[in-house]
Amino acid sequence: MAKSPMETEETNRLAQVEEEEEEDDDEYFKEAWTEDENEDGDENDESLEFLCLFCDSKYGSCDALFDHCRLAHFFDFNGIRKELGLDFYGSFKLINYVRSQVADNRCWSCGVHCQSKQDLQSHLHQSVDTKDVKLLLVHDKYLNPFMQEDSLLYSFDGDEEDEEDCNASFEKEEIVKDFRNVYIDDDDDDDDGTVEDIELNAETYNKDRKTVMAVSNGHLSYACSSKGITDNGSDNGLSVRSLESLPKDKQSRVHFADVVEKDIKRVNDSYFGSYSAFGIHRDMISDKVRTDAYRQALLKNPSLLNGAVVMDVGCGTGILSLFAAQAGASRVISIEASEKMATVATQIAKDNGLLRSKTEGEGNKNCPGVIEVVHTMVENLDKSVQIQPHSVDVLVSEWMGYCLLYESMLSSVLFARDRWLKPGGAILPDTATIFVAGFGKGGTSLPFWENVYGFNMSSIGKEVVEDAAKFPLVEIINHHDLVTNAAVLQSFDLATMKPDEVDFTATAELEAKLDNLDRKATTCYGVVLWFDTGFTNRFCKEMPTVLSTSPYTPKTHWSQTVLTFREPISVAASREFAVEGSADVGTDACPASKILLRISIARATQHRCIDISLETTGVCSDGRKRSLPAQIFNLT
Repeated sequence: MAKSPMETEETNRLAQVEEEEEEDDDEYFKEAWTEDENEDGDENDESLEFLCLFCDSKYGSCDALFDHCRLAHFFDFNGIRKELGLDFYGSFKLINYVRSQVADNRCWSCGVHCQSKQDLQSHLHQSVDTKDVKLLLVHDKYLNPFMQEDSLLYSFDGDEEDEEDCNASFEKEEIVKDFRNVYIDDDDDDDDGTVEDIELNAETYNKDRKTVMAVSNGHLSYACSSKGITDNGSDNGLSVRSLESLPKDKQSRVHFADVVEKDIKRVNDSYFGSYSAFGIHRDMISDKVRTDAYRQALLKNPSLLNGAVVMDVGCGTGILSLFAAQAGASRVISIEASEKMATVATQIAKDNGLLRSKTEGEGNKNCPGVIEVVHTMVENLDKSVQIQPHSVDVLVSEWMGYCLLYESMLSSVLFARDRWLKPGGAILPDTATIFVAGFGKGGTSLPFWENVYGFNMSSIGKEVVEDAAKFPLVEIINHHDLVTNAAVLQSFDLATMKPDEVDFTATAELEAKLDNLDRKATTCYGVVLWFDTGFTNRFCKEMPTVLSTSPYTPKTHWSQTVLTFREPISVAASREFAVEGSADVGTDACPASKILLRISIARATQHRCIDISLETTGVCSDGRKRSLPAQIFNLT
């Protein structure tokens, strides 16, 4: 299609601007190259280099190093120092402690032991509870430098005030400038790696005009997917260039944040655009367990909905908004970030006589025009429509993803709760619980490959199971294939939980099922996760209900999330099972009676994904234990 003269003129103007920016960039790098040559040639240069606590990057100042650790590795040295009230010696110990943990491929925060340094880089996350770390710092052994000639140990103390001054000096006007001094290499042929995936929350400053480098999910990542980074031994095939090559001055770091902000917008546009396809909405609406649970909660609790102001976050086709209007809500604010689906939801409300006119007053069940569809992310709702803070009676959303937390939409729901829900207002659902259980051979593909039209193809099945230990699987597991009891892994009270509680580490104890009547050992190939959400009588007084994705209930489109062990564990319920004292726990000769789990689920550095770390220990009837290597799964 031919462009209009105005479009042509605009294209030419943009091209001219790009050429000028390229010339500025060339001049910038020419100067930088000259400076580097001068520095290399100066034999008397005594400037210090500070080595990163987690990778091989080096920096010329503590400020730059700690910025890198905070943004790339989720380690906020100054924040942790302040939170724990560490003096110089405590901070000295903290640096040595972290270096010692990293050298052992162990997470400094949660203690997970990883197979390799690359696994550790993929696992790193924001600290869950730093109080446990402070207890470890009482050991005087951390007063001994872990790394010889560690210049960081003798230079960090003067940087704390500089960090605050730096943050306070970043004004809003600085953030919106172009990124003239930032260089991002987009050459895909460079095997040394490029910064390809950069994520940052669109919110880059707060009312105090200080820079807020908060990521969309509470994280900031320069690269989630990186060449050389492996999850359970699998190469992701992407790479990250050392952040040392990026500009380190204050202005450039702010400009770099601007680049990241634009990238997060691109990721969000892609994510919400994927919901423009009608197929996914048909799957969700056709999920009878899902839709009936919401329908019952909205239609069968008149004391909650009649005359209420309702907010529907992520309305999609608007089905929940329609239920709310049908139940007698006086106003329904339907928020949808997908432009296409916002248009569709508006048309559907109009076709059903439920669209709220901009000129009419508040509606009711006798005046059904109550639905107002707003095309925006909920975080940007104030820019589209004026809603009084804490004026919503009922907040409803179908936010759950695979393993409950995939897609990271819960953070948006909690944002809406804190901004617009009345004190004591209802959030639907109001509880969520993640469960875990062990599954046996029937939960794998082994039975299929053992008999393919009468032929034994079990060699394929074994390889498939080995590959399954590298990635989380979303599959339907039959409850008959569970070989342990189910245990609660984590529970959330959505009415009171804090946004950072989305990331958690929890333990669970699984016991072999007692229904193994022949008392023979069976094999546990991994664990399966599922969730329930509750519409409890706290808000749904007439008709509380539960939406369950359990293997024991009718299947849903969420299925279950399967984490396969690298090494199966033999389990037996009978305490009378004869064990061989010298045999390894978890083998047929010494089956485990219990499986101890430590599982961490955290929002991944890759936007809207989650990382799951799994630590497994088998315990036999005589109390002996054997731990399996920790595993890290990325649910994308």
